[in-house]
Amino acid sequence: MSRFFPTTCSGPVSRRSFLQVGGLSAAGLGLSDFLRYEAQAMAQDAAHVKNDHSVIFIWLPGGMPHMETYDMKPDAPSEYRGVFSPIKTNVSGIEVCELLPNHAKIADKFAIVRSIHHEFADHGGAHKRMMTGRPPKTPTGTVNDMPAVSSIVKQVMGKDATGSSGMPPCVSVVDQGRHGIDTFAMGPAYLGASSTPFIVAGDPSDEDFKVQNIGVKQEMQTRLDDRLAMLEGMDRLRREIDKSGVMGAMDSFNQQAMEMLTSDQVRDAFDLGKEDAATRERYGMHAYGQRALMARRLVEAGSRFVTAVWENPDPGGKIPINCAYNWDSHAVNCDIFADCRWRMPRYDQALSALIEDLYDRGLDKKTMIVVASDFGHTPKINPQRGNKSKVIQPGRDHWPKAMSVLVSGGNARMGQVIGATNAKGEHPIERVMTPNDLWATVYRHLGIDYNAYLKNLDGLPVQILPFGKPIEELAPMGA
Repeated sequence: MSRFFPTTCSGPVSRRSFLQVGGLSAAGLGLSDFLRYEAQAMAQDAAHVKNDHSVIFIWLPGGMPHMETYDMKPDAPSEYRGVFSPIKTNVSGIEVCELLPNHAKIADKFAIVRSIHHEFADHGGAHKRMMTGRPPKTPTGTVNDMPAVSSIVKQVMGKDATGSSGMPPCVSVVDQGRHGIDTFAMGPAYLGASSTPFIVAGDPSDEDFKVQNIGVKQEMQTRLDDRLAMLEGMDRLRREIDKSGVMGAMDSFNQQAMEMLTSDQVRDAFDLGKEDAATRERYGMHAYGQRALMARRLVEAGSRFVTAVWENPDPGGKIPINCAYNWDSHAVNCDIFADCRWRMPRYDQALSALIEDLYDRGLDKKTMIVVASDFGHTPKINPQRGNKSKVIQPGRDHWPKAMSVLVSGGNARMGQVIGATNAKGEHPIERVMTPNDLWATVYRHLGIDYNAYLKNLDGLPVQILPFGKPIEELAPMGA
């Protein structure tokens, strides 16, 4: 049995890894090859980018229960509505779950989309459907047959997306052991390994947390100096014998790799110790909060698409017996109401702090926050015996027919609810949308022409987004 999901629900599991951060040589050899392949792959697409905007994508694997968060149905029958009550927010007409009191204070700074749906009830199919903007060829498994949005963003924006900052344009921060690129269907498919995000594994709230291959430890400095001297001597020799210029081109990629590995600016962006204690506490000293803070630091430093995966809020702690590793709230996994009481306060704190911080810093115009899951959960409660608790407990199963998504910033009008589901939260009845409409909105924000084409492995054109259009209620103000 996986420690992440019970046997009755296998969940997204890692099948293979195109890129692991720890696999890059501290001397820069692997990274230089990576940068060279990256430059070759994206040359055709850089012209599509029109701005310097960024996205923070909060991914909640397992499925955020819409009936316990942003689409409560207090008048539904008891077997649907659950035990929590909605509370008013600072925007008239908008209500959220009572477990989200910090949300309630800043509803004027986010929008809720209640009418996105798709057709894939398995974690694998749902992850692929959500991450790629395309119906997958198979309904299970998390190995992509089409590129994830993060890979498309990296491919299109290119190595110059972050200007002179040296920051990796796309970053994903995940739990240790969950860093395989296919764990959450973030694979690049035909775009190749160079289009995968820079992956940071571990809990940033842990005192021993380190980002591998960023900066050089003091004890390695002598070896690094020795290596640079050796490279300098070899470079002189190669320049004497290489009249074609090929070796010179390779030198530039080695230099770029070394500059990234030794860059103070890159290292500092990942260093949460640069933040004062009050700010870190404001976000929360847990995995959700510190990943949110890291995401803000990264986009502020120049990264363009940062994915923060929020599964277990306390990877170093013990999960309560009636709670789940992530948001997969089947009754066999957890008592959904106990799980919400344990998980939601950290979620509320981290997300609200991130939203407020972006607005306080004036980053809300250029940065868009998107919070999404693989799907929602069944409107009707389904009690079953828990695998861990061994008692009958309430839960909700997979439900792709309705889900809620939160969006903040992006210079769009906030303080609104877009779309609606029926009285029992079963399916959309107003502004019916798919994940593609969400991604079209994201691409528009990033200045990417989602009607443009990329080339697959056979050199044939493939449209970035085959259907869907931006959510007009989230159009940038003044556009």
